[in-house]
Amino acid sequence: MNKIVITSAACALFAAAASTAFAQSSVTLYGIVDEAVRYQTNAGPGGSDQVAMTSGPETHSRWGLKGSEDLGGGWSAVFHLENGFEAFDGQLHVPDTLFSRQAYVGLSNDKWGALTFGRQYAPAYDTLGDIFDPLTVGNYWQNSWPYNGIGNYLEVNNAVKYKGTFYNLAIDALYGFSNQAGALGIGSTYAVELTYTLGPAMLNAGYQQVSVPTSAPGSSVGSSVGSTINGAKNTFLHISSAYQVTHEVRLLAGWLHAQDQTGLTDGNMQQAGSPKLPGASPNRIDDTFYVGANWKAIPPLLFTFAYYYGHARNAQRLDGSLGTGVNQSATILAEYSFSRQSEVYAITDWARGTGAFAADYPGGVNSAGVPTNTIGRTNQLGVAIGLRKMF
Repeated sequence: MNKIVITSAACALFAAAASTAFAQSSVTLYGIVDEAVRYQTNAGPGGSDQVAMTSGPETHSRWGLKGSEDLGGGWSAVFHLENGFEAFDGQLHVPDTLFSRQAYVGLSNDKWGALTFGRQYAPAYDTLGDIFDPLTVGNYWQNSWPYNGIGNYLEVNNAVKYKGTFYNLAIDALYGFSNQAGALGIGSTYAVELTYTLGPAMLNAGYQQVSVPTSAPGSSVGSSVGSTINGAKNTFLHISSAYQVTHEVRLLAGWLHAQDQTGLTDGNMQQAGSPKLPGASPNRIDDTFYVGANWKAIPPLLFTFAYYYGHARNAQRLDGSLGTGVNQSATILAEYSFSRQSEVYAITDWARGTGAFAADYPGGVNSAGVPTNTIGRTNQLGVAIGLRKMF
């Protein structure tokens, strides 16, 4: 009987301590369900058009858990788990990966910033997706192609990340471990972003380099990619800017520079149904310039305008040679908010490629209508309407 009394008292004491701890902690369940119906010209070989259900132009559907515990003295323990999925068919956005977007734990301080460990967004994705890219690193090929060469490296495994703000300067730095025995560098990622704010103006510069192995399980880039050369480099740098002209109008502009020695960018740039390239460039270089604007016409209605111009050098052509190419795209997006959590939107976009970029569009067909390994129509027009619900 005495044992029961002691145990009951201990449990009561533990419950009281736990109540105090829980009162200092918070966990938030959140998410986005985003769905659109899209019409697109020249979506398949021979210039065939398509009407399809798809994700929205700016956000994939997701759900997540994030939380913090107050440790005192301005310190907090934090965690973040975020899953990506496709609402139109219910599948995971990345097969066999539950928390494909983020999965990390760390410490945060009000003064000194946050240090976190796990699968995390690359710093470039933080800054361009949240602030500087007009379409927040979009989902459709027609508004995301400037990032196709680095798309596999925007979520980083085994990453140690630091974020802090000192006066007007924000720092976002990351190192992703290779996890390769005997090869510390092969499969590793390092990146940094610096953002300076002065009144209505923001200026940002960023750099990222990934050493991509031929086989990458367990590395910072995961198992879904493999370079033709073990440890070949994929390098990305950019300069971006934003200026809040008035409360209703914000202007954006930037330059993105990418160099790929892995032989992967040529294939990653191609849309489904594109003609098969005979090889890959050992040193492809892309320069992309963009301008954009956000305009809040009335409180519930927001317009976004974006134009991207890209120039590729040493890119693989369909005849096997290496050459130049130009791709351009323009987008207008209108979003109407019913509330802080629900909105409808409409988007129209146009894209056109020449030179080496022509092989990135769906290919041609022969006289019998059978797809062939030839270049088809190298321009596209898309229109979509959709609904986004946040919780």
